Amino acid sequence: MRLADQWTDFQLLDTSRGEKLERWGDTLLIRPDPQVLWDTPRGPLWNQAAARYLRSQKGGGRWDNPAMLTTQWEIGYKGLRFSIRPTGFKHTGLFPEQAVNWDLMGELIRRAGRPIKVLNLFAYTGGATLACAAAGASVCHVDASKGMVTWARENAALSGLADRPIRWIVDDCQKFVEREIRRGNRYDGVVMDPPSYGRGPGGELWKLEESIYGLVDLCAGVLGDNPLFFLLNSYTTGLSPAVMEYLLGVTVARRYGGTVASSEIGLPVEATGYNLPCGSTAIWTRG
Repeated sequence: MRLADQWTDFQLLDTSRGEKLERWGDTLLIRPDPQVLWDTPRGPLWNQAAARYLRSQKGGGRWDNPAMLTTQWEIGYKGLRFSIRPTGFKHTGLFPEQAVNWDLMGELIRRAGRPIKVLNLFAYTGGATLACAAAGASVCHVDASKGMVTWARENAALSGLADRPIRWIVDDCQKFVEREIRRGNRYDGVVMDPPSYGRGPGGELWKLEESIYGLVDLCAGVLGDNPLFFLLNSYTTGLSPAVMEYLLGVTVARRYGGTVASSEIGLPVEATGYNLPCGSTAIWTRG
């Protein structure tokens, strides 16, 4: 497992009974996590949380402190700054475990020794976009949610990256890639972080497991003649790291050679010294 263990403004303090206790800057939050299957003792810090997200049996949920929905603050990671805002869907606007991939992509871009264009699909609030831009790449940031793209632009401004060559696109990711291929626009790196469930170009409902192969195969076609990397993330438990590695192997690696690696990514738990898995990543690189 690759760990995002270089944070100072974020900390996973403890996990127990289907929940995790996190420190976001100076604010403690309790959020549900389906991976937390153990019933370990809870220390006094659990009683100091500013809010707890409560799941509903009908789906969704709510914060037990509704004021959190109008509260925001900033945290930082290696020069990048992010606005944190608890949402009605338990999220805060950032997946801190992804910092391991931000570091990896940043290093690949800096070592390339040439101009690098990156396409970030399902780009959310822009963690990968900012990391790549800070490393010197030009980035095309694509998300279907106008609100998420606006949030990402705010994060870019907070990070001092507002003047970097970043294209901010509100669009369906599949449709956008199809148009880029027709227009002959190519990229040196692709980042994909698709949701577990979504809607296809025609509005039809789709599950990631049923659609991911076609989506990855399509996006492989937007790479240029000398691509640098293709990174695929998933929070869907049905997609193991080995499955994702296979997907990149039979799509990207089949076209361009190179190597594919995969792993779980996670966060260290302060209270126990163990690590909480938070998703899977597979990455293709040219070398």
